[in-house]
Amino acid sequence: MSGEILKFGSMIVDALREYKHPIYIYFPPHGELRGGSWVVVDPSINEEKMTMFSDPEARGGILEPAGIVEIKFRLADQLKAMHRIDRQLQLLDAELAGTDETDTSAQEAIKDQIAAREELLKPVYLQAATEFADLHDKTGRMKAKGVIKEAVPWAQSRKYFFYLAKRRIAQDNYVAHIKAADPSLDSKDALAWLKGMCTADWEDNGAVLDYYTENDDAITSKISDVKAASIKARIEALQAELGN
Repeated sequence: MSGEILKFGSMIVDALREYKHPIYIYFPPHGELRGGSWVVVDPSINEEKMTMFSDPEARGGILEPAGIVEIKFRLADQLKAMHRIDRQLQLLDAELAGTDETDTSAQEAIKDQIAAREELLKPVYLQAATEFADLHDKTGRMKAKGVIKEAVPWAQSRKYFFYLAKRRIAQDNYVAHIKAADPSLDSKDALAWLKGMCTADWEDNGAVLDYYTENDDAITSKISDVKAASIKARIEALQAELGN
């Protein structure tokens, strides 16, 4: 960081893309991740190893709410919303539509009233739009969109990441052994196999870690069975190939 601006972004991306160990990105309370800095640490760089978390009071998004409003809800859109929602503007629009086209003075008077009403409402609609855009950047919405994995309050973060780190160390070790036992399986397949065997709550890091610790022998034995089945399948495939 230099002057709150992330430097050497491309080098960081290259390093993250090739990193072989778990990486956790965490937004602390009242913290914000914006613009190019988000792109540099986006979990899509290395989905297998990178995971993003946030405190409930943090924010995240490419643009700040004011910037989103300037693009997604410009003045023309705000005016349309005013005329669709505001009762007084609806009455003025109806009055204008019913005015004789030749009565220009009456039309101008109504248009002036409409313009005055729009000016009065502009700050209100801009504030409402900005608040709405800010809701999109909050932790709940980020989780709903799948941008972060979990909302982790600051007071619980030390305990949460302690158990998560220990779980991932054990879990990644099992996944590596499963993939070595059966080369046809990728990391997702190996993890799904492990999840299917686990009887603990998969979302509870402490419970899963306890399961791994208490059932290490059983898991290791199952991996040996996977290896034996994989070798047998390859032998049968070779025999079938030779037979042809």
